[in-house]
Amino acid sequence: MGLWGDLPYSAEQAAVLPNLIADMNSQDLAFTAHDGDLRQGSGSPNCADNSIYTNAAGYFASLSAPAIFTPGDNDWTDCDRQSLGGQGRNSLQELDKERAFFFNTPFTMGQTRFLQEVQATPLCKGFASANGNSGPDSDVTKTQTATYTDVPCVENRRWIVGRVVYATINIQGSCNNLCDDYPDPVEYAARNAAGIQWMKDTFATAVAQNCVAVMFITQADPGFDDTDVTRAPTRNANTLVEDDAQKLTDGFHDFLTALRAEVITFGKPVAYVHGDSHYFRVDKPLLDSTGKRITNFTRVETFGDHQPTLGDVNWLKVNVDPSSREVFSYQPQIVNRDPVLKP
Repeated sequence: MGLWGDLPYSAEQAAVLPNLIADMNSQDLAFTAHDGDLRQGSGSPNCADNSIYTNAAGYFASLSAPAIFTPGDNDWTDCDRQSLGGQGRNSLQELDKERAFFFNTPFTMGQTRFLQEVQATPLCKGFASANGNSGPDSDVTKTQTATYTDVPCVENRRWIVGRVVYATINIQGSCNNLCDDYPDPVEYAARNAAGIQWMKDTFATAVAQNCVAVMFITQADPGFDDTDVTRAPTRNANTLVEDDAQKLTDGFHDFLTALRAEVITFGKPVAYVHGDSHYFRVDKPLLDSTGKRITNFTRVETFGDHQPTLGDVNWLKVNVDPSSREVFSYQPQIVNRDPVLKP
């Protein structure tokens, strides 16, 4: 499979993105997955620019293999930032738009498609009205959302390929929509509970189908310990309680504790794929409550960068061998390089 995300963040990156797509198309991939963020968190294009979606749809449609996508915080939760001024949007409206645009069928995107299982129960929140206004220009300078509708979490998907079960879950940066300028605890609570249930159901599916491994694909870097202060929330690795100096509201603790319990019980390889913090890595950061390394858990962070450079417009190839000990092995695919490097 091919993993990518947090791209493109600039016109410079967009210009070389066809190289990445062509490289993925040159290889025999079961599917591709973009783990969110179709734009940078500020600047151009802004959230009101529909070219974000049409351009992304073009990228996905040009992929030979089935193309999978999960939303990113830059695409919706961050769209109500005061810094965006008149270009700001109601974030939940943006998520509704993304759901309608990319998740209106149970199939993947791409030139080859397959059917996915969808979290069709109306457990998430959709937009109804804000501050007496409705439509795309609702006032984002006040409390974000006044009323909601219950909607399916159509962006949460699940599928099985080669004795491995895969699932996307809508988990976001910006504290999972609990911080930044206009947090939305009602939206968060519904989506977080739905995501935890989807995660648990995925493990249940893996057990029922005798799968050898599980892979989750999300956007957010939730922070797993206290070593990554510049890129993610820091937390006590044993308790998973957030302890960062910024004292941000923790939008990940409940999910992480539930995930850890399921990973330990499952006992087979589990990969957690995310973007968000723009630092390519494959590591094992999850500990149990006594500080022991949980060795069947692997965090995979894809390439992606908020800088207008080319060295992160690359992708990760994942080889899957159900008969091997670790099931997954990882090969960075370096397609684009910055032309001039200085010592």
